[in-house]
Amino acid sequence: MLFFLLWHVVSLYVSPRLFPSPWEVATFIARETASGVLPYHLSITLMRVVAAFVLAMAVGSALGFLMGRSRGADVVLQPWLILTLNIPALVVIILSYIWIGLTETAAITAVALNKIPNVAVTIREGARAMEPAYMEMARVYRFSRVKLYRDVVAPQLQPYFAAAARSGIALVWKIVLVVELLGRSNGVGFQIHLYFQLFDVRAIMGYTLGFVVVMLAVEFLALQPLDRRAQRWRPKPV
Repeated sequence: MLFFLLWHVVSLYVSPRLFPSPWEVATFIARETASGVLPYHLSITLMRVVAAFVLAMAVGSALGFLMGRSRGADVVLQPWLILTLNIPALVVIILSYIWIGLTETAAITAVALNKIPNVAVTIREGARAMEPAYMEMARVYRFSRVKLYRDVVAPQLQPYFAAAARSGIALVWKIVLVVELLGRSNGVGFQIHLYFQLFDVRAIMGYTLGFVVVMLAVEFLALQPLDRRAQRWRPKPV
């Protein structure tokens, strides 16, 4: 509430063309929603976010666990990990479009490639921090592979996986907008680029606010409940 109040106060002293009021932006959002344009572009962007996020978490988690549990794999993959961590996201996006083409595959691949190294680093640290006594217990009691990963490995990696997911969703949706701006013909990023060319700040703020609301809903309605459910086995602090 304080945010919107401050926004309103600032809009009183700035040109509406440069800084429209919350009411003007809300009116734009309502009109775009009623016409179906905003929901369409939001759904397209959200689809790309989900696809890239799932791909990045799956590949990054597998690589991170392998590097954390295997010294040889860590030595071999460490230089590649450092390299990919330091390549600018914009370079990865442009090269993906050049090598793969202006396609959905290129867009989702570019976003995932920018997130995979971060996930791998986080999960690698979790794999290194696993308690050896638990692994020894599983070996003594001859746990099956499924039981080992479900009851011993997964609970220990859960905090690291949650941290990677939280940071991942924040990074992925930002990169998705850049990907759409550079090489897609739909999505929130495309719309922001379109209205930037028209110098329509109201529309830019409207689409940005609409997407932020969606991502906050994902955080509070999906990620946080899943995190609490995964940690329900942990003892509560007194």
